[in-house]
Amino acid sequence: MIRTTANDGGTTVNLKDRWVHFMIRDVYVPDPLAVLTELYGSDLLQGRVLDVSDSGTKREAFAVVVVDGVKQPLIVPIEKILGVL
Repeated sequence: MIRTTANDGGTTVNLKDRWVHFMIRDVYVPDPLAVLTELYGSDLLQGRVLDVSDSGTKREAFAVVVVDGVKQPLIVPIEKILGVL
């Protein structure tokens, strides 16, 4: 039996075999990044290229991409860009 928070009147709830909600950032094991990669690692993102690295070869070049809903620009190897709109 697990005691829930005091906000529910101090009741005791058995959590075993129950569906629960929690935030990915609160996971201890595995690392939250591993959880995100497993859940969404194959999803496609769409964004606008802000800049491209000053690289002599395409293989070593990177794009700085802004994606709606993501606060920080993403750095993506140009060879991994799957399409251009």
